[in-house]
Amino acid sequence: MGVAAGPIRVVVAKPGLDGHDRGAKVIARALRDAGMEVIYTGLHQTPEQIVGTAIQEDADAIGLSILSGAHNTLFAAVIDLLKERDAEDIKVFGGGIIPEADIAPLKEKGVAEIFTPGATTASIVEWVRANVRQPAGA
Repeated sequence: MGVAAGPIRVVVAKPGLDGHDRGAKVIARALRDAGMEVIYTGLHQTPEQIVGTAIQEDADAIGLSILSGAHNTLFAAVIDLLKERDAEDIKVFGGGIIPEADIAPLKEKGVAEIFTPGATTASIVEWVRANVRQPAGA
């Protein structure tokens, strides 16, 4: 674990016009049950709202859930806003209906991990524990 004290803080968000949030709520609950502090932003969040919440809440990570097909645009906007706000230390991960062909380009833009349908809550919790708050080069 890195130098920050206390539980890992994760903002779970539903960007854009996507109105289906069951998966995001399941992930939020799994992270919470694993001892993390979770801030669920609700539906129809803009990238600006998500980044603002993450900074205000001193989050360690942002988990984005997208089913609408706008993942390339919305994930990139969140990454760009984190850079603009000098908050690149906040890791971004996501999940939803994301084609395999889009995963590598999203990771190149700065998304730390993508979880596709069938990923277990245990694997997501394990990834967050292993990858959030890690010192550079670890």
